[in-house]
Parts: sequence; C-alpha cells; structure tokens
Amino acid sequence: MSAILTLNAGSSSLKFAVYATATEPELLLTGQVENLGPVARLAVKGADPRDIGPADHSVAVRAILDAAAPVLGGHAVAGVGHRIVHGGKAFGPPVRLTEAVVAQLAALIPLAPLHQPHNLSALRAAQQAFPEAAQIGCFDTGFHRGHPFVNDTFGLPRRFYEQGVRRYGFHGLSYDYISGVLARDWPDLARGRTVICHLGNGASMCAVKDGRSVGSSMGFSALDGLPMGTRCGQLDPGVLLYMLDQGMTGDQIAHLLYTESGLKGLSGISHDMRTLLASDDPRAAEAIDYYVFRIRRELGAMAAVLGGLDGVVFTGGIGENAAPIRARVLDQMGFLGVELDAASNDAGAVSIGAGPVRVLVIPTDEERVIARAVAAALTD
Repeated sequence: MSAILTLNAGSSSLKFAVYATATEPELLLTGQVENLGPVARLAVKGADPRDIGPADHSVAVRAILDAAAPVLGGHAVAGVGHRIVHGGKAFGPPVRLTEAVVAQLAALIPLAPLHQPHNLSALRAAQQAFPEAAQIGCFDTGFHRGHPFVNDTFGLPRRFYEQGVRRYGFHGLSYDYISGVLARDWPDLARGRTVICHLGNGASMCAVKDGRSVGSSMGFSALDGLPMGTRCGQLDPGVLLYMLDQGMTGDQIAHLLYTESGLKGLSGISHDMRTLLASDDPRAAEAIDYYVFRIRRELGAMAAVLGGLDGVVFTGGIGENAAPIRARVLDQMGFLGVELDAASNDAGAVSIGAGPVRVLVIPTDEERVIARAVAAALTD
C-alpha cells in the first residue's frame, strides 16, 4: 500500500491527513500540529494532544511522519498534496510543484502574505522528508477561474487587469468539495443557483451556478468581502489613503488589516466566535451584529449575481457549528424565499430550510479534494 499525505499550512498550525492511495482515497489519519513556535503540540484525531517542543514547519512534518508511522506500516508516501492559497493568473487546476512553479508561487507572496509563505515552507519541509514523493499543489483560487469579466475586474485602468490585478476569489478547495457533495446528493440543486457560505476564521461567500463559480465575496486578496477573525473584509480604499497620510507604513497597515481587525478588532476581546457568543460585553454583540449584517448583505448581492436563488449552504467552522449565527443570517430573508426551520437548525440537521429555497449545512473537507488531486496525478 502506498499513501498520500495532505498538508494545509498556516502561520501557526499545520493540518494534515493521511490516505491510502486509491481512485477514491481512504482516510487513515487526520490531525494538526498546533501553536508552531516554542510550545507546539501534536493533536491527532482520536488521541490526546501531546507537546512536541519548539517546532517550525520542518519539525512539524517530522512529528506528523512519526504519528503516521503506525498506520503506514512501513509503506511509502507516494504523493504529498499541498493547499496553496494563491495561484495567480498562471495556475488553476492542480500541478506538480517543480522548482520553476515554486518560483512563480513565491512571487505571489505579496498577494497572500498571511498564507503563501507558510504554504511554501510546508512544501520545502515535505520535499526534505519525502524526496521521492510527487509534490502536488492545489490552489484556493482555482475554483474561481473563468469568472465573467465583470466579476473579475476592478474599475481601474485596463493595464492593471492585464498585470493581474483582478478578483481571484479564495476558499476554492472548500467550494469544490461542497459542489461535489451537491452534485452527488442534491443533483437538482447542483444544476441550479446556490450561494455557499464558508464561514470560519477566514470567511467568504461564493455564487455557484450549474457547479461553476460566477461570483465571490473575496477579491484580489484574502482581505476582501466579509469581516473575518482578524481580517477587516471590505474596506473603502480611502481609509488606506487616510492611514498613509497619518504616517502609517505599508507594513503597519498590512499588520493592522490582516491580524488586528475583523471580529478581534471590532470586539477588542477575541477573534473566536464561540468566545463572542458567550460574552455579555456589548462590544462582542456589536462585532457579531456587523458580521451578520455583512453576510446578509452579501447574500442579497449573490442572489442578484445569480439571477435568483435555489439554495444556500453553510460550511466552515462557524457555518457548520454556530446555529445562532445561521439563524440570525436567515432571519427576515423570506423575500428571497429563504426561511429557517428553527428546530432543525438547533438540532444540527443537514437540511434546515422551511421555505422554497433549500438551506443546508454541509461540513467541508478540503483535505479530501487535495488527496483526490494527488491520486489523479499519481495515475498520470
């Protein structure tokens, strides 16, 4: 038996999954290395977390290999699949990560500074650990390739669009997985007009028509659209000009927008929705109010992009688990045909709609999308 390893790297964590190689990969193990830095720990599903001491991405990959050894049984890792946040203009479908490809992806770091460097760090660590394995990149922007021009451009001189300043969209691996589930289990809905709400520490929404992305709340970077855990969401460019006039540097502005804004900045308490929902601080309530307001506003916009609405899907950590947020988002949305079955929502059911528009809660699985891409590459 050969195996597939998937890596989803962030600044402070490295999520992983191990699959047996097959046309439909079989999940063997999943987990993550948390708190990369001086006090990292390994959390494997079904086992108690354990400290692994100081760890960067290279140390984390070695810890993952040790944890996977019992399920691998000495069999080799034939392929490693990597979530790459930004593929730019050049990359859509999964590709083998050659040195030339990696150089192109490194040039995109300024477009995704919170993610791209860590994606590539995990790649380098995997290359060292598995020098004979195929390294496959899967792009969060890939699902959105082929947007209509009006959903892809900004109102800037055309030369910027030609240079690559355009709306790329993100969370594409999640949208790819959800679209596949719809095609399998709700084929009529998959052929229709659906808004998928990926709500987590990172958050976005995607308008999907007949299985294809036709609009995304995220744009040129992963800052745009909805407010997120620590990211600002949509912002008037004039605010940035004001910050520059006030003497802030580009690095200071980037730090503010990526790591000090969103739910964390609005509440002054936490980026974690669970903490905010449990708080009686009025600032927590106001942060949640803004978060819900922006989702509702975007839902109406996506319905307009689609020319109507047949379904709404919630996914991601908040979308899957925060019933109060789902209820507030859908409150008084009957004018779109969207109504909530409160009992089903509170019970955590898959189908929670009571109106003509189907409303679903579907857990996402980005790792499986990556594993499928690696399995396909290994048979080429």
